[in-house]
Amino acid sequence: MRSIRPLLAVTGLVAALTLTATACGPTEDKATGTPAPASPADGQGGGQGDGATLPKDIADKLKEHGVDPEKWKNGEWKNWDKDTWLREAKDFVNPVIEGLWKPERMQSATSPQKTMATGAATGDQGATDPEPRPVRAEAERKPYHENAAPVGKVFFDSPEGSMVCSATVVKDPKNPGKSNLVWTAGHCVHAGRSGGWFRNIAFVPAYNDLGKSPATLEKAAPREVAPYGVYWADWVATSGEWIDQGGPTGGEGAPYDYAVMHVKPENGTKSLEETVGVALDVDFDAPEAASIPAMGAWGYPAAPPYDGALMHKCVDRPGRLTLSPGTPTMWRIGCTMTGGSSGGGWFIEKPGKKLALVSNTSIGPVTAGWLAGPRLDRGAEQIYTMMSDKFAGR
Repeated sequence: MRSIRPLLAVTGLVAALTLTATACGPTEDKATGTPAPASPADGQGGGQGDGATLPKDIADKLKEHGVDPEKWKNGEWKNWDKDTWLREAKDFVNPVIEGLWKPERMQSATSPQKTMATGAATGDQGATDPEPRPVRAEAERKPYHENAAPVGKVFFDSPEGSMVCSATVVKDPKNPGKSNLVWTAGHCVHAGRSGGWFRNIAFVPAYNDLGKSPATLEKAAPREVAPYGVYWADWVATSGEWIDQGGPTGGEGAPYDYAVMHVKPENGTKSLEETVGVALDVDFDAPEAASIPAMGAWGYPAAPPYDGALMHKCVDRPGRLTLSPGTPTMWRIGCTMTGGSSGGGWFIEKPGKKLALVSNTSIGPVTAGWLAGPRLDRGAEQIYTMMSDKFAGR
């Protein structure tokens, strides 16, 4: 039997995330105890269902690249020809296709593979700590909207089909109390050097709120699957290094594998933070690993032995991982979570028992004994600040 590293300061981290039944959250459905999604308002929500038209700025951007907007929302998005696969940071488009992410389509989504061989770090320059012993992932308490509401799933379409990652609601400095920002991994929004932006990117906070099994989920009410509704990304930013260097396997681009999404509800008008009741701080000045007693990772592991239905967490003392000379050192913790947990937030406890996001899941070995995430640097802070500035007052 494998030895498990003791879980350090678990109580503090878990208690700090158990925060979310707040007065500004949604009212609960009395029959299920599940938060009811925000109601759509006339002319609001940005849905692009039958008979709807795309917003002019999105339609114009598609036209610039030779894409017919009407054909796009009726299925042209499935064309992944290199000439139409938008790649550059300035070319992100993600028109809402209302009703696309139905519960059964969410369940069919698979996890993107972002693994590397154990011992693949070749240029640690003395900045890689011994490989951590595995920490067995623990299932999060249910309902999720009361215990980990900021955590959810990202759904998107790629050339390989529908995919899923994890993500976290974070604060927006320019829209205090009304954030629509979500933190995830770069490889959950962009294919890196071999491709472009993924499509139909959407976020579902507190997915599968009651923690039902995949078989039971097939008959679950939509609000049990997506208790706060579906939020579509209307702008996404990732690092230039990820776009230029990122690869599907190995460590390429991993130290820069982070992304920030701005989202809007498919139906409804409230901000994401107002709806779920919480958003977390982002800390770009976390102390050195040796001085952090515990770091926790949350997400929805989907690759075996997990099935993607349940939220899990790992808490461990962090170590360091450096992949090659000249690249930033990453965080690493012992954790048995697998693909699907990619993009999920990593948290530390700050003074006052407040949690702050300091990283996101990027890579792990095929053997699923540990996870590594980028150390958020000034480049990450610039992306975060740019996203906040872009939507200031909106």
